[in-house]
Amino acid sequence: MSDKSKQEKNRYSDEELQEFKQLIEEKLERAKKDYQLLSSTLSHEGSNDIQDTSPTFKVLEEGANTLSREHTGRLAQRQLKFISHLEAALVRIENKTYGICRETGKLIPKERLKAVPHATLSIEAKKNQN
Repeated sequence: MSDKSKQEKNRYSDEELQEFKQLIEEKLERAKKDYQLLSSTLSHEGSNDIQDTSPTFKVLEEGANTLSREHTGRLAQRQLKFISHLEAALVRIENKTYGICRETGKLIPKERLKAVPHATLSIEAKKNQN
């Protein structure tokens, strides 16, 4: 196959899809661990620890804890969204539609997919959205 026909193919090969699948599964495993850690942090904040023994700083700590909980909650939400996008990418791999730009129908370059494995738009299509 010549370089020109390689560039013009309409989907990634099964071997390439398997490489992406492995990459996504690794990222998904890490993302789920991170989410569990964030969820655990949220559920354990406010438990009995040294905060109860230092009433002098309690007001300041409660304010900081509220901000920290809100921040952790936002991180957990972002992580859930990321997990959802990675799972959707795995479905696209199974359907053999992974890596195809949903706007242009062209293949998204491998470099972009390695950096953003859940991407559904090429850089060109992404720029046109703005």
